[in-house]
Amino acid sequence: QHIDATTDETVFFSWHGGEPTLAGLAFYRKAVDLQKRMLPQGKRLLNGIQTNGTLLDEEWCQFLARENFLAGISLDGPEELHDLHRKARHGNGTFNEVLRGYQLLRQYGVTTEILCVVNAFNAGYPLETYRFFKALGARYLTFLPLVEREPGLPGGVTPSTVPAVAFGRFLATIFDEWAEHDIGTVTIQTFEEALRTAFDQEHTLCIFKAECGGVPVVEHNGDVYSCDHYVDPAHRLGNL
Repeated sequence: QHIDATTDETVFFSWHGGEPTLAGLAFYRKAVDLQKRMLPQGKRLLNGIQTNGTLLDEEWCQFLARENFLAGISLDGPEELHDLHRKARHGNGTFNEVLRGYQLLRQYGVTTEILCVVNAFNAGYPLETYRFFKALGARYLTFLPLVEREPGLPGGVTPSTVPAVAFGRFLATIFDEWAEHDIGTVTIQTFEEALRTAFDQEHTLCIFKAECGGVPVVEHNGDVYSCDHYVDPAHRLGNL
């Protein structure tokens, strides 16, 4: 149904989570096999996976490279910033495991984007965070604001939520450095979207569009939603 409903030449599947690698490599081998069998002539297939990188090994990376997956990896800055919120079950930080996964993806030539969640703490270190990513050789970056809703707290959000002004200053500081040194070598999603307005181009990111809903969400239990920010009973469209 997703393939049939896609009007573009490229049919895009985005594998998100939780942690999508927990589904196992056999799941994705089967999924790609089904995609190829059902893909009409003239259409192009593209898969993207968003992962914390901790389960990636050579077999995973060989598969992702062979099937031309795009891979987003969650990394929130240098070790002391990343490990503040990104912990394993035993309570230790996951920085070294994530970095190992990122380097494996690069080693196998997988097109890799770093997704950095900006919280109330790392928002205070914009240049340290950005320069760290550049030192890793990152070509594609996305900065996402952490918003944890908690109705009983002041402002309705947790203390870890990045304040609006702090997030703005974080982006503005990085923009100045990017504009001076890195245009054409580092792609930062928010800046690219902002520049589309200057060149009278249509936005590609749903939150900037006049109408959203172009990225349907299917949960693990088959529930369907039109946006991953509104996965709640009031916005449930149905179940597959």
